[in-house]
Amino acid sequence: EALAMEARAACGRRRVGLCVLCGLPAAGKSSLARGLRLLLPRRRRWDCALLAYDELIPPEAFAPGLVPLPSRWKSHRQEVLRCLEHFLQALTSGGPLSAPAGCSEAAWERFIACCRGQGLLSSPAPEAGDCHYLANAAASRPLYFILDDNFYYQSMRYEVYQLARKYSLSFCQIFLECPLEQCLQRNRLRSDPLPDETISQMARKIEMPDLDNNAWEKNSLILKSSECALEYNLQIIDLLANVLENPVKQNEENTEQKEVDRAICSASTVHQADKTCRRIISQAMKDAKDKNVHPSEMKSLAEELNKLKAEFLEDLRQGSHLKSQSSDPVTSVTSSFQYEATTIVNKYILR
Repeated sequence: EALAMEARAACGRRRVGLCVLCGLPAAGKSSLARGLRLLLPRRRRWDCALLAYDELIPPEAFAPGLVPLPSRWKSHRQEVLRCLEHFLQALTSGGPLSAPAGCSEAAWERFIACCRGQGLLSSPAPEAGDCHYLANAAASRPLYFILDDNFYYQSMRYEVYQLARKYSLSFCQIFLECPLEQCLQRNRLRSDPLPDETISQMARKIEMPDLDNNAWEKNSLILKSSECALEYNLQIIDLLANVLENPVKQNEENTEQKEVDRAICSASTVHQADKTCRRIISQAMKDAKDKNVHPSEMKSLAEELNKLKAEFLEDLRQGSHLKSQSSDPVTSVTSSFQYEATTIVNKYILR
């Protein structure tokens, strides 16, 4: 509570905004982010820092390993947010910046390098040790953090909104719409392209801002990728300027108890879906055996079905059910799982 009060007082001296860029890979987010990084200081005399998740999360987070990929990837995302929050705490207190608890040394070093490269940190003094100090800046000059990532689930973006609310910062979203085929074509031209299937899967899962039903997403701009040319900058800057004058209030949405209830409900929902998916897998394996699938292939079938189940449950944990709170997420997930599981089993039966 003391930290929150200190944050409110300090943020009253310097306005800080968090702007989330979201959309499919190769939709144009990074180009827009770099453009804003150059444009905002020049046109509005705002300080601007770009947090590109592709640079802050190491490539090994997406490589096969002992820890399931979704868990590792989520852990790295949480580290980025912890680093950002720690920076905001130092910004509000005016004190030195040291590594936060619960964050790996490598993650912190990447974040510090990113901040120093954009002029947010002063040159370290030899006696400073592991401490870093914020660069001097006019207290009246606003600071915008541009968060560049896919943010394809509403729950991912909601975590950033919660940070804005905790410290009474400004918050907005810019969602870039781009046809899947165009994203695939652009991605193939990159030096290190993603697999087509990765982008296609994301396209099936992505959740656009729901301006009508989510009050916290009201400050959102949905643009077609082709609309991010210079003539549309005014529309973007107007959004940034408006939210800067209207930071998120700490009592907005009164979500403390709601978040507890949502966490309990989410855990229960995942448990129910897990039990149902296990029954579906059991029946699928029985059907495959009855159809004389070769014993040597039964193990591969089981592995494929369990991998599919893990992906569906991770989707549920990440919050894809936020998209349609009126429907039963368990029924929705297990129905889709049943369909894809049947498709996999038929593939083995028809070999």
